[in-house]
Amino acid sequence: MKPRVALALYVITDVVCVGIGMGVPILSIFLGFPVGWYIASRTPVPAGGLERHLSTLIKYALITSAFTFAQMAVIWGRCIPAIFNPNMDSRAFGVPLLLYQPKASFIAWLVLMILISPFLQLLTTVFASYLTLMTRRQAHHDAG
Repeated sequence: MKPRVALALYVITDVVCVGIGMGVPILSIFLGFPVGWYIASRTPVPAGGLERHLSTLIKYALITSAFTFAQMAVIWGRCIPAIFNPNMDSRAFGVPLLLYQPKASFIAWLVLMILISPFLQLLTTVFASYLTLMTRRQAHHDAG
C-alpha cells in the first residue's frame, strides 16, 4: 500500500475512532497499536541500519499523533476561553471531577484531552513499532 493511501485510511479511521468516542480519543490511543505494527512491518529497513529505521518509525508515529492532536485542539480548544470566564459553571459542563474542584477538574480534562491523549497515542505507536521490529529481528536471527 502506498504511504499516501495508508495515511488517508489512517485519517478516516482516526476520525471515526474519535467520533465513536464522542470526542474522547480512547479508541485513537488503542489505534496506535495496529498503526505501530503496520509502520514497523511495512517500512523497509534503510541502508543506514537500525538507527535510521527507528527515526523513520518515530517520524511516522509523530505524524499520526499530530493528527490526533489537531483533532483534539479543534474539538476541545474552543473550551479553553471558558477557563477565564468567572461566570462559567464548570459543574454544568459535564466533565468528571478528577481533582474534586470543578474548575481544576475542567482544566485537567482539557489538558488530558488536548495534550496527554495524543502523547499516549504516540507512546502506543512507538511501543507497537518497537515490539514488531524486535520480533522481526528475532525471527530473522533465528532463521539465519
